[in-house]
Amino acid sequence: MTKLSVNLNKIALLRNSRGRDFPNVVNFANKFMALGVQGITVHPREDERHITMQDAYDLGDLLRSNSDVEYNIEGYPSEDFMRLVEAIKPTQCTLVPDAPDQLTSDHGWDLTKDMALVQETCERLKKSGVRAAIFLDPEVEHVELAAQSGCDRLEFYTEAFAANHGTDKAEAVYAQYLAAAQKATELGIEINAGHDLDLQNLPTFLTIPNILEVSIGHVLTVECIEQGMNSVVQQYLTICENSA
Repeated sequence: MTKLSVNLNKIALLRNSRGRDFPNVVNFANKFMALGVQGITVHPREDERHITMQDAYDLGDLLRSNSDVEYNIEGYPSEDFMRLVEAIKPTQCTLVPDAPDQLTSDHGWDLTKDMALVQETCERLKKSGVRAAIFLDPEVEHVELAAQSGCDRLEFYTEAFAANHGTDKAEAVYAQYLAAAQKATELGIEINAGHDLDLQNLPTFLTIPNILEVSIGHVLTVECIEQGMNSVVQQYLTICENSA
């Protein structure tokens, strides 16, 4: 069964837009956990435009006492970021090749150029007892290189799948993800996925076998505004329970 991890970045962005602690990120983590989600994700950035470093620590304190919910911290492995992760010791750290001023994650690692950095960082994470995941484009060649990186998992960047869902390119794009996932499984790498997955496209995506976790934030937040948290989370959990 696929686990649902909710990304809280947009909750933090709403809070930051008003200059006071409302909505409170920890309170919303508790709300989502009460509804049955199995993971909480955050992606702190240098400018703290949404999740702050203090949020990351506060959520670490909350989740340390809840062994049923995994904590995933995403980000570029700067020294400040790595010190944060090593202090908090989340369940998982997902390494993302983002520039400091990047609006959102929009590509996976190019391991032909960044292998040394990724290898060193994965080794450092595992020494701290943190599962090491890397953000990756859905290409067999990238997956084959990932097997040399020391990562425990990869997270497929699913923007291409989401953007082409329901179009005449959907079948070909799905086949690309399926082939990459099959190669990962063959090489013994576990699989996560995320970016613009939603209630409409997730059921199709999860016909790909062995997806252990999906991380969803922006779209899920919008869907919660439109339909209500209880309904949206239950729909996602049902989809995940029916995964391949």
